[in-house]
Amino acid sequence: MGQIAALGAYIYQAVLALVLLLLVSRILPARDFTHYSLFVTISQFASIAVFEWIRFSCSRFYPGPDETAQRSVIAYAFAVCAALCLLAGAGVLASGAVAPGIAVGGAFFAVFQGGSELHLTMLRFRQDFRLFSILQAARASLLAIGTVGGAMLAPTLSGAVAGMLAGSLAYVVLARLAGGPLARGLHRPQRHLLKKYLAYGGVSAGASVASLLAPLGLKALITAVIGSQGAAGALLALDLLQRPFILVVSALHAIRYPELVASYDREPGSPAFRERLGGYYAQLANCSLVTAAVILCLLAPAATWLVKAELRETFLLAAPAVTILALLRAWVQNLLPTPAHLTQRLRPIIGLAVTDAILLNLSSLAGWALSGGSLTGLLYSGAAGAAVAMIVGTPLFLSMPFRWPGLTLGSALAAFAIAGFANAGTPQTSLPVSLAVILLCIPPTAATVAALLRRPGASPDIS
Repeated sequence: MGQIAALGAYIYQAVLALVLLLLVSRILPARDFTHYSLFVTISQFASIAVFEWIRFSCSRFYPGPDETAQRSVIAYAFAVCAALCLLAGAGVLASGAVAPGIAVGGAFFAVFQGGSELHLTMLRFRQDFRLFSILQAARASLLAIGTVGGAMLAPTLSGAVAGMLAGSLAYVVLARLAGGPLARGLHRPQRHLLKKYLAYGGVSAGASVASLLAPLGLKALITAVIGSQGAAGALLALDLLQRPFILVVSALHAIRYPELVASYDREPGSPAFRERLGGYYAQLANCSLVTAAVILCLLAPAATWLVKAELRETFLLAAPAVTILALLRAWVQNLLPTPAHLTQRLRPIIGLAVTDAILLNLSSLAGWALSGGSLTGLLYSGAAGAAVAMIVGTPLFLSMPFRWPGLTLGSALAAFAIAGFANAGTPQTSLPVSLAVILLCIPPTAATVAALLRRPGASPDIS
């Protein structure tokens, strides 16, 4: 039940994140919302650039045979990286490139994001799903309350950022009270462990940075060619529709990946491991396809009720292409490099991520030019670039044998295909099509829930 609780926390966070985006897009003027979207993306980029290498290494090596030694390396590395992040923020502040409050707020939010993600990762890999679920939900709630409260008190970027920082501080206090101090029982970090963390974590984090450069470049391109006012609807689509994929895939990765790593380290190449790996792949693929199908079915009615009128037209224009793009990138970032992460092969990890970022941005730029300045041409060309990256990464994906359950995957693919064809030309889905999609989504969803209810360590049923 701990894994189900963790999945529930991710679903709660996903729903709250969507609600938060919609509320902020309604409270802030269009220009301020564009700047808010860029602020969040840049802060997350900074957090990944500085702290993600620690989290990746934690997810591969922690807790290990000596948990105290691992925690010593993690705490030492985080303290050094937090200091560097704050120094970088001070440099931006001194340059005068952005407002002082935004520069300081971005630096502190990046530290908070990196630290909270690292702490939650440690809880997951210690299999403490109960505390993880509580803190995951609490973080989402406090950030949402703080951001909306700040934006309502001062409907500007500065107001929203101040609210985000207030929510972050409240979460730090709560996590300290609930989880106890990380530094208890620590000693000087062992050099060989630190080198191992730097080698694997540095390359994996570099891949994450490259992966984040893709949507960041896409946002910058859209803003440059359309302008801050006109880009707000498209940026809302990018922020809103990528989140379900990120959070669904992150949830399944968080719950199933620890036992997959343990199984590989214990019995690589065994039939049981191949079944477990195939079940893991199936869950990620099925849930991302189901997510895409449901989004495509709900686009028009949801936008009518939830998206501000001045943003709705551009949002609906961009939404189908963004959904396809988000689905493809979820696979490129999470499914394809799994064998390289398990075997700690560093070059394929970074190579695939860089290829993905380059192809997406170059193809988007080419699509914009060839379509005569069309937003849909830009976005569908970006999706084509992501598809090429997936083809490039397929040999890596197939390099480790696995047993793949085909029935549920076929059902999920059919649901996505029907929803996609129904949305061709205009994001509108009829009731019979929606019912067909829902029926086709039931088998893969039920299979995923059944796998999560199965006791940890049991081999997945892939019949």
